[in-house]
Amino acid sequence: MNRVSYFSYIAQELTALSTRISNCGKLNLTDLHIHSETFFAGLLNQIFDWNLVNMNTNQPNVEGIDLIDRGNKFLVQVSSTCTKQKIENSLEKELLRSYEGYTFKFISIAKEASMLKKHSYENPHSVIFVPENDVIDVVTLLAAVRDMGIGKQKQVYDFIRAELGSDIELIKVDTNLANIINILSKENLIETIEHPELNVFEIEKKIDFNELSRVRDTINDYKFYYNKVNELYTAFDKEGSNKSFSVLQIIRKQYLKRQDGVMLPSDIFYTVIDDIMGIVRGSKNYVEIPYDELELCVNILVVDAFIRCKIFKNPEGYSYVIT
Repeated sequence: MNRVSYFSYIAQELTALSTRISNCGKLNLTDLHIHSETFFAGLLNQIFDWNLVNMNTNQPNVEGIDLIDRGNKFLVQVSSTCTKQKIENSLEKELLRSYEGYTFKFISIAKEASMLKKHSYENPHSVIFVPENDVIDVVTLLAAVRDMGIGKQKQVYDFIRAELGSDIELIKVDTNLANIINILSKENLIETIEHPELNVFEIEKKIDFNELSRVRDTINDYKFYYNKVNELYTAFDKEGSNKSFSVLQIIRKQYLKRQDGVMLPSDIFYTVIDDIMGIVRGSKNYVEIPYDELELCVNILVVDAFIRCKIFKNPEGYSYVIT
């Protein structure tokens, strides 16, 4: 799925840039920070449809304010320093008296800033500043990118690739996940039939317990491949210890990453599928197959992980195999 590839690339590049800015700041190397003002102006314009320009274009060395959007009446400070004092120092600048009705926005480009959203601030010139909305960090930007339409997400991807793409190249590595997909894709899945060892009633209980009614059909479509996957895992483990365990753990890791209390359970389920597809496609040892076949194989593995208690909570006494 392109959405997975776009988001993964954007997250990787923004996180890497944030880390570089932070590390360079510790060495008093500020060139990257200076150039980042223009980069983040473009990025914010792409994500939020703003019209920010660099304040220094018309007023060199303006203290406390880096970017301005005169149409939306935004004043923006781009900072690698992420403290309450930094924000209040900016809000105290006499310059702000000239911008009645403007909203002040603080962009933290090097550190996560969730705690700053919870503080109260001295605001002597009464510019508009609501910390919960107007303190923005890389996590905030990624959340906005995650939720935007695919066309818009592609635009942000293209912008970041043009700005940052040459700095960091992904090094593909082998994964056990890709290995098991390579093996599963060669199996004749049409001949797979229901086996009595699978406790279908218990699986239905787990679906209801986790409020996964929207995913019920997907789970029911793929649950009977459990025995086929079990056979493959058994054969896979003969090649070395922990191979199947590592596959199940990477699926679990993607699930745990989505426990933010915001996404619906069904959305988490499908996002895990997208995440796993992205990992497989990015693996050095992945033997490319048609997209629909890859999606089929990943669906089978994720549903199998659901049955095996690796993702989502189990109802009391849950047992997926008939004893």
